[in-house]
Amino acid sequence: MGLSGSIVLAADDPASLARFYGALLEVYAPSRSRPRPRQQGRLALCLQRQAEGSAAASVLDDWISRALELGASVADPPRQEPFGAEAWLLDPEGNRLLLLAVP
Repeated sequence: MGLSGSIVLAADDPASLARFYGALLEVYAPSRSRPRPRQQGRLALCLQRQAEGSAAASVLDDWISRALELGASVADPPRQEPFGAEAWLLDPEGNRLLLLAVP
């Protein structure tokens, strides 16, 4: 199980923002089933882990537990998306953090 990090931007028009940032950043369009409220400064850290087969939800749950032990709080409960399992947390300083487990 590998760990990687990336910077993601939530965008109303991901294609336009992707043209702006080019290949330097990953642009993330939040789930439309539970959209995040628009706010100033939608930049957030995204940490990503590979999961074996269908274990993405289990990997994410374990990862969330560890983050909570270290002082994080859950901002948006975990959910399964077509690309993997994700959860929005707040780090101990209140910064938004996306944990993403992908198969």
